[in-house]
Amino acid sequence: MTALGLPDTIQACLFDLDGVVTKTAVVHAAAWKETFDAFLRGYDGQRPFDAVADYDEYVDGRPRADGVRAFLDSRDIHLPEGTPDDPPDAATVHGLGNRKNELLLEKIRTDGVEAYDGTLRYLEAVRAQGLRTAIVSSSANCRDVLRSIGAEHFFDVRIDGVVAAERHLPGKPHPDTFLAAAHDLGVEAAHAAVFEDALAGMDAGRAGRFGYVVGVDRVGQTDALYAHGADTVVTDLAELGGKE
Repeated sequence: MTALGLPDTIQACLFDLDGVVTKTAVVHAAAWKETFDAFLRGYDGQRPFDAVADYDEYVDGRPRADGVRAFLDSRDIHLPEGTPDDPPDAATVHGLGNRKNELLLEKIRTDGVEAYDGTLRYLEAVRAQGLRTAIVSSSANCRDVLRSIGAEHFFDVRIDGVVAAERHLPGKPHPDTFLAAAHDLGVEAAHAAVFEDALAGMDAGRAGRFGYVVGVDRVGQTDALYAHGADTVVTDLAELGGKE
């Protein structure tokens, strides 16, 4: 293992955004809960959205519409797809997704965005060692969030919700967005490391046959991260090293 805590065959690092670089996973969970709880009040006998269990299982790391579908399927609720331009009060898959995004942006505007200092230090070390880097996120707000914390310069490549839509790439748990990032960096998957906090991201790392998959446990789900394909799990990327 290198001073970065990675196999010496690794040439590039692919980082998720929410929960790995920024402290926004909890904000996403809160926005999902507010969205789904308001919607579920129209259905008798439905329990509220669980911002931990339901979030981890059905929406974390997935593109917005995929998260809506997965969660509603778990409750045996089926809505029309609608279109990406649906208003946030539309009773459609895209309408619910747009409502969640509206709430998310409102929370971010109100409270701002914080970065994980350990991740920023690790990114600096990775870049100093000459490894290439990419940000891989299902968020359509990825670029704005990176700019808000002054971290856009850390990444050679950005594959986010906007790019994925343009290229028709399926989101996590499919590996396609990570594979696209590795391709754009000119590195084979076997020589790239994935850094993820979501179970769907672990699945993507395993499915893509990446050289190393690092699970970042911010909420006490170490066992689940290993079960979904992590090679190692840390609570902060500073634990991997990179101080030299």
